[in-house]
Amino acid sequence: MSSTSSEPAAVREPLPARVLLWLQSLRPGRTRINARERWRIVLGAFLGILLAGALSHLAGGAALDALPWLVAPMGASAVLVFGVPSSPLAQPWSVVGGNTLSALVGMACARWLGPPELAAAVAVGTAIGLMLALRCLHPPGGASALMMVLGGITDPRFVLFPVLLNSVLLAGAGMVWNNATRRPYPHAQRPAPAGAGKPPQVRDAEADLDAVLARYNQVLDVSRDDLQVLLEQVKWQGYQRKLAGVRCADVMSRDLVTVSHSTPLEDAWALLRERRIKALPVVDADFRIVGIVTLADFMRAAELQGQGYQGMDARLRKLLGAVGPSGKPPVVGQIMTRQVRVAGMQRYLVDLLPLFGGSGHHHLPIVGDDGRLVGILTQSDMVAALFESPAPPPEPAP
Repeated sequence: MSSTSSEPAAVREPLPARVLLWLQSLRPGRTRINARERWRIVLGAFLGILLAGALSHLAGGAALDALPWLVAPMGASAVLVFGVPSSPLAQPWSVVGGNTLSALVGMACARWLGPPELAAAVAVGTAIGLMLALRCLHPPGGASALMMVLGGITDPRFVLFPVLLNSVLLAGAGMVWNNATRRPYPHAQRPAPAGAGKPPQVRDAEADLDAVLARYNQVLDVSRDDLQVLLEQVKWQGYQRKLAGVRCADVMSRDLVTVSHSTPLEDAWALLRERRIKALPVVDADFRIVGIVTLADFMRAAELQGQGYQGMDARLRKLLGAVGPSGKPPVVGQIMTRQVRVAGMQRYLVDLLPLFGGSGHHHLPIVGDDGRLVGILTQSDMVAALFESPAPPPEPAP
């Protein structure tokens, strides 16, 4: 009986197209570094191997003529130390511990295991397990273990010289060269920061990153803190791109509630409570801004009449109902902030992100070309301009 399903059958690509797609997957990705960084890596590896080889050769002397003075895995270590100095796999402990411990494992397998095929497999597998356990995973370490087995090396001196000495010298050269060329090395591998004292959104973002890394469950060639910094920079870059063409006039609030210099404080306070807003622009007769009065201004004025925040409600009522020497109630001009930062209608939002993010601003009056108040930009307006629900990211490949 034929299927009555309304869903279309999956269309399978022809075999030549699938072969071509598979071949394209073998194409290496582009290395996203400039010529200067390429030369930095090349020169660093040249100098590192030159230093490690020359000093090891000198240190060997006549007593160690039977032992080589430089081993091949150092070439692979140089790629990591100078090419990716921020990688957890390239740190000094990974270089020294990974190469030396793996060589020790390889020597033991070469001495006590018979068939070379079995010894090679056990040496490499055991070396990887040991490096993982001791937090010194270093890909050339597998080569060090294999080198000992294939070379039939059972002399313990070989682990100290040349493997240990080569590794120490290469890591030392990496410290000098990378720091001299402004690449921090060792690259601090900070533990996951505690969430105490951080905003909820920061703690949530860190928890999300930890959850994704746990689900990914694979060794990454980048540390957690570096990954977090990169993600934050990508997010910031996205904000800048999104806001590149957005101006204040596009998102500002035009429904203005203003007061004048002579508006009684009681009336201004009533407006703040009634409209549920935090600031009132103070304008003159030409609608040019002369100040701003905020909830903080009211709290500060009430605080001046007493010590601490105990009894704040009573002191605030006293402030609003006070009568000055002239017999008139206090006015906005007595407590308003006179130095007011403003922005033009054509100002790009991307220019104002640092102002809202780092200086404590919650509202910014917007003026027209003639200097008159035309709107106000709030944090809510900024968030509304930034907000866009992203699509779920693709699942990582198994």
